[in-house]
Amino acid sequence: MTDAAALPGRPRGAVLSGPATTRAVNVLAPNASAMTLDGTNTWIVSEPGSEQAVVIDPGPLDEGHLRTVIDTVEKSGKRVVLTLLTHGHPDHAEGAARFAELTGTKVRALDPALRLGDEGLGHGDVITVGGLELRVVPTPGHTSDSLCFHLPADRAVLTGDTVLGRGTTVVAHPDGRLGDYLDSLRRLRSLTVDDGVHTVLPGHGPVLEDAQGAVEYYLAHRAHRLAQVETAVENGHRTPSEVVAHVYADVDRSLWPAAELSVRAQLDYLREHGLI
Repeated sequence: MTDAAALPGRPRGAVLSGPATTRAVNVLAPNASAMTLDGTNTWIVSEPGSEQAVVIDPGPLDEGHLRTVIDTVEKSGKRVVLTLLTHGHPDHAEGAARFAELTGTKVRALDPALRLGDEGLGHGDVITVGGLELRVVPTPGHTSDSLCFHLPADRAVLTGDTVLGRGTTVVAHPDGRLGDYLDSLRRLRSLTVDDGVHTVLPGHGPVLEDAQGAVEYYLAHRAHRLAQVETAVENGHRTPSEVVAHVYADVDRSLWPAAELSVRAQLDYLREHGLI
């Protein structure tokens, strides 16, 4: 068995519902799959001693899960006062409208189509609730509307699908763009270097104890895959499906459709930079 400490980002272990940091509690959604790993991590964040809580990514439209999130908040003596979304994929956002109905909260997101209320989210926004501070970090690439939330007091960052607790994420072409994604990873690396962030609270998979190591691994992985795709094209593999079959031959075929999205993004990037 591989020692978790030797894996990229030093994953904490099993994905469990419960406290992850002083201010963040996970409620794992029952939607495990090849794409969602153990399921969606719905994060409850609040300042110790405060009666107010923020929920990030209510997850799928699963009534049982949504009510479990509310019950978890209420059992801690708090109430949900705001709902935030990292991005609009259904496994993170489909339940947001119903969750807002159940809690009487507004939903804030980058994409106006996902908002319930007047306020969106953007670069430089700082959210303060009951003494809690969350800083909005735009991280497009996985999707155009992807955001992360920096939790300075816990030296943590909630990453949605931008950085996962296990494996790597998809650049969801055509909405996601590889150039944007690489810039976003560099932005997260700056948080680890300049702002002391050491913990990743991902949208899927276990908590990561080594944020800088995780981001460095992602950057190295992307560079490696990009070089593989470039070589595959030079060797005559022209279509995205041909490139996937060549480059991702060691990956479970059930993941090839997702891999093809990333390959399409990589091919676009290589063309834009005159490399193919």
